[in-house]
Amino acid sequence: MTPRQQAFLARPFALGAEPAPQYPPVPVPTLLLASLLPPHVVAVESFGARGGDWRAGLHPAEIRAMAHAGDKRRREFAEVRVRARQALEALGEPPVALLPGPRGEPRWPHGVVGSMTHCAGYRAAAVARRSDGTAGLGVDAEPHAPLADGVLEMVADPAERAHLAALALLRPDVCWGRVLFSVKEAIFKAWYPLARRELDFLEARVRLSVDPGPEPAGGFRATVTVPGPLPAAAGRWRVAHGVIASAVEVPAAGP
Repeated sequence: MTPRQQAFLARPFALGAEPAPQYPPVPVPTLLLASLLPPHVVAVESFGARGGDWRAGLHPAEIRAMAHAGDKRRREFAEVRVRARQALEALGEPPVALLPGPRGEPRWPHGVVGSMTHCAGYRAAAVARRSDGTAGLGVDAEPHAPLADGVLEMVADPAERAHLAALALLRPDVCWGRVLFSVKEAIFKAWYPLARRELDFLEARVRLSVDPGPEPAGGFRATVTVPGPLPAAAGRWRVAHGVIASAVEVPAAGP
């Protein structure tokens, strides 16, 4: 089992054992993920959970794909796909089914790249056209809470852990281990559709930066240590309303 798979298996214990976050009233629209991406990328996001029939707004093929799933999985699947379909509509795309691929990755329409994410109380999707210069996207959201014991050692190498310790002296109000986790998840979501293989947590080395000002936000740069289509990546992260969001856009190669 790879380190990333081990950490992923630890996530339900890290997240599921936590009480559900209590979110303050959020103005509409809330630009959390959208604030991390360039203007040609369309991001749609929502806080809270959608009530009613989970099938509302889904394509018939998506409903069939979830026929044997549990209620929690169905609602997560449905809510994030409703956001993705809204993003595609804003991009001018027809309402096609967004079925999962072999590793659970969404299958986007031809010429479109995208990424979805959800955590307790938050759903988001981002899409862009390849013709606008985007080769890949990766977005992730996590609750702003510490990682479970032992997970950081699977996510970060010693140099990264020392880096997080230094950041904690600068901003002790930020759950830096979870920020790093989210950033690496965003990188992996951008990597997989391009490389068609998974990336372990320790195969991406990340350095985080912090913006001046009171809000927890900043950038990141990453080096991928295995051969592949994404030797380096850069993006943004932000904490708002109890959620960590991170995003990376992979520009298309020049002529």
